[in-house]
Amino acid sequence: MTFNKGSLILVDYTAKVKDSEEVFDTTLEEDAKKYSIHEQNVKYQPKLVSIGEVSYPVLKGLDEALAKTAVGDKLTVEVTPDKGFGERDTGKVRMIPIRKLGEDAEKVSVGDTIEVDNKRGIIRFIGSGRVQIDYNHRYAGKTILFDVNVIKSLDSPNDKVDGILKNRLPVEDSKISFDLKDKEVSITIPEEILRADGLQIMKHFIQLDVFKFVSTLEKVNFVETHVNKQTQEKKPETKEKAPEQKAA
Repeated sequence: MTFNKGSLILVDYTAKVKDSEEVFDTTLEEDAKKYSIHEQNVKYQPKLVSIGEVSYPVLKGLDEALAKTAVGDKLTVEVTPDKGFGERDTGKVRMIPIRKLGEDAEKVSVGDTIEVDNKRGIIRFIGSGRVQIDYNHRYAGKTILFDVNVIKSLDSPNDKVDGILKNRLPVEDSKISFDLKDKEVSITIPEEILRADGLQIMKHFIQLDVFKFVSTLEKVNFVETHVNKQTQEKKPETKEKAPEQKAA
């Protein structure tokens, strides 16, 4: 059984550059530690992919390969530059005066990613008062190998909402809660992100995704519970006075 356009699936993968075998991305925390690319704040979990869609995209070559797979498949997908990060464009390599970097001029080194003129690039050379910046993608011109495990197909409305929330909310899975009834879903916003920057944007994309992938739903509710911390503070205990004894 292959997947149709718009199918939501969960996959684990580890990606590396074919010619150098540099591992640069993975959904598996074990692999992240093994290849020294582990990041403390990253939520390692199977990647949510929407086949043939832009909502949860992957590289074109990987997307095309996944469309022909089934749940349980384990395979290695080879993605060439034309269906990956693109070919290298020499026109995107610029030489600029190092003074243009301002205070960062003495801090940068070859291989660093910096932002100049609102564009991000990689430093390829420093010398003679100049710095060469490559605005190509770091892996442009490279063939990428993905070791992939197709974990699950999200077919039911409950599975789709669950997958969307785990992808969109930056909290532990155990803190994600929702109630799906008929044509309505109520999503509880975890207390720890109630004041997070970008919460409104998160909610915006969650409702867009839910309506797109669960077309039977007509309403999305976001439940926010704010607790008065002052009333929860423990009041100091008062000792009761012992009753006075009457004189004999």
